[in-house]
Amino acid sequence: MAGWVAAVAAGLAFVLGASPAVAVPPPPPNPSDSELQESKDSAHQRANQVGKLTNQLAEAEGRLTSLQNEVALKLELANKARVDAEEAANAAAQARRDARQASEDAATAGRAVDVARKETDKFVAGSYQQGSKMGSLSAYVTSASPEDVLLRAQLLEAVSDEQLDALEELRTAQIKKANADSAARKALEVAEAKQRETEQADRAARDAYQSAVDARASQAARAKELEADRDSVQRMLYQAQRKVEGLEDQRERYQDWLEAKREEQAQQAQQAAAAAQAPAPAPSSGSPAPASPTIETVISRAMSQLGVPYAWGGGNTEGPTYGVRDYGVADSYGDYNKIGFDCSGLMIYAFAPLTTLPHYSGYQYESGTKVPLSQMQRGDMLFWGNGGIHHVALYLGNGQMIEAPQSGMFVRVTPVRYSDILPYAVRLIG
Repeated sequence: MAGWVAAVAAGLAFVLGASPAVAVPPPPPNPSDSELQESKDSAHQRANQVGKLTNQLAEAEGRLTSLQNEVALKLELANKARVDAEEAANAAAQARRDARQASEDAATAGRAVDVARKETDKFVAGSYQQGSKMGSLSAYVTSASPEDVLLRAQLLEAVSDEQLDALEELRTAQIKKANADSAARKALEVAEAKQRETEQADRAARDAYQSAVDARASQAARAKELEADRDSVQRMLYQAQRKVEGLEDQRERYQDWLEAKREEQAQQAQQAAAAAQAPAPAPSSGSPAPASPTIETVISRAMSQLGVPYAWGGGNTEGPTYGVRDYGVADSYGDYNKIGFDCSGLMIYAFAPLTTLPHYSGYQYESGTKVPLSQMQRGDMLFWGNGGIHHVALYLGNGQMIEAPQSGMFVRVTPVRYSDILPYAVRLIG
């Protein structure tokens, strides 16, 4: 480093004494190896955090999916319990109706039997002896008159075996009806018990469903928290990566600056050697004409600003200036509080020894000779924006250019971008 500084000092002394002065720019920032390593370690740590949180989020989302499936299943079980409860209620209601009908039928049968028994007993009270039939002899002997004998004979004929058997059938029917009544009551008890069990199952299913819904909501909230944590760490990772990239860009710009300075010194040495061998010019009565600015002068001026911050509206023929408020994106980056260049401001400074360019890239596009991109040369201006010019840069040759890119960045050397580039370069020299 000491030798390089001495060489720069010697070159500066030579340039100041032998040719128009070309200011040697201050070196751009050169981050130390430890700063680079610390930023890389920070980015690595953030990346590990993102990985862990991503895994936790994946597990939480898997659990959430399981809970969603569980909720769907328990919802269906709750629906099943509801249907079963309705069917049980309908069965219980039908059982109650059947029990009421059986009870009514049994009561009707009982009343019919009672009526029949009373009527029969009234007619046969004195005739019904041993067993189930009236003896004909006692009926005639106990008759009070011939008319009574005839009446009792008619009764004996009427109260036949079939009629007496019908009385027994009525009594049997009464028993059957009573049994049916008992069975209906039993069925009703069973149906009501089943309805109670089904209603309990329905409540249990709904409780389980609600519990699953609550668990899903809780898990969804947890997943949302993890997602927010992951996104936050991802933003920190992005910032850390940008810091690494920024430091690496600074290191790269510093190396480019060193290379440019070496080239400049070599060119100055060649010019000095050529000047030493050239014959002395004839004296003139007038003042000497100023030396014409060269492409290398323009490029040297632009390269001298490597690493200077971008500031929208910044830059003039003298160098970087404070940016201008735009009440938008540039203000959000604090450009109005930075000393730097925007894209057209850098061109103004670079070409200042030749001409004063307007501070608008669209006007700069009209300031010189247009040549097809296939013929562009070192020192030409390149423009972007087929729908309206919005950017300008200075071509360095070998597919490289120097530019003031955008808010939050710095003057840099970068490969030419061909996306949205205009088909013509603008040449001010040559």
